[in-house]
Amino acid sequence: MLRSRLACLLAMGVLAVGAGATFGADPQYKKIKDIAIGGAGGWDYLYADADMQRLYVSHGTKIVVVDSKDDKIIGEITNTPGVHGFAFANDLKRGFSSNGSANTSSVIDLDSKDAAGAPTFKELMQVKTGGNPDAIMYDAKSGEVWTNNGRSNTFTAFDAKTGKIISDGVALGGKPETGTIDFAANRAYINIENKNEVVEIDLKEHKVLSHWPLAPATGPTGQALVPDLHRLIIGCSKMVMMDSTNGKIVATLDCGSGVDAAAYDPGTHLAFVSAGGNGTVTIAKVEADKLTLVQTLTTERGARTMTVDTKTHKIYLANAPTPTTFKVLEFGME
Repeated sequence: MLRSRLACLLAMGVLAVGAGATFGADPQYKKIKDIAIGGAGGWDYLYADADMQRLYVSHGTKIVVVDSKDDKIIGEITNTPGVHGFAFANDLKRGFSSNGSANTSSVIDLDSKDAAGAPTFKELMQVKTGGNPDAIMYDAKSGEVWTNNGRSNTFTAFDAKTGKIISDGVALGGKPETGTIDFAANRAYINIENKNEVVEIDLKEHKVLSHWPLAPATGPTGQALVPDLHRLIIGCSKMVMMDSTNGKIVATLDCGSGVDAAAYDPGTHLAFVSAGGNGTVTIAKVEADKLTLVQTLTTERGARTMTVDTKTHKIYLANAPTPTTFKVLEFGME
């Protein structure tokens, strides 16, 4: 977000503070630091594991693991060609990658260590998926891992313990992006990017129930679930809040260009949508039928993927200002 001179801001009745414009009494976010990762290669999702105090950051053909307590790299998960995402199952001490170039998911032992006690992130098995698995989700209650397969326009569901395929090849009607699982509602929800809609899926039967349009919003990428309110936060050409029981859009906010990720923090009731095109994160207070803008946080152009740590309430974004300066940007509440 471009800043004006102080006199112009005062004339407009707006006060710019810290990293972005403020819009209320809710906590404001500011930059804490950059976590240097380094190395060349593209990137996609990053995930904060609040319980284990780890960040899993996809980068090229590997996943870099960061101790989020000390902001130090503690290891890498390799043999993940074209990796997009990573899901973790702390109840099973396992993790799962979506390997877009190999059409597989790697199942990783998150508790494996070498003789000195350092984590080794041992691979346990590879599970075959549909074409170009992108976003990946784990649901502890059903014990299932889902990959959203961007080339085959399907999802794959497999057993997190055994790797056995439960469902595969279910047509979604378009290119799937991020999704969420709500076990209590027996539903999964997946964004269909090229059709500008959300698909509602029966979690037990693994069948498509509904196609919910997002018009006039377009290009749905990020998605987050607000389970207590039965709402979805969807990052697209706008921040959209949708009723997850019927697909009705109940609120929208402008959120910048080049949107990728969406997140929700139940501890603060804040929703986040990151826009790499103009280098901002839109932060909004969530109520049942209302989104209230709290802050437009300035990050960096190109910083599009994002995750939230629901215990520390920090948010993290990945970016590479130059081909060899890949890093994670860390923001916290004032």
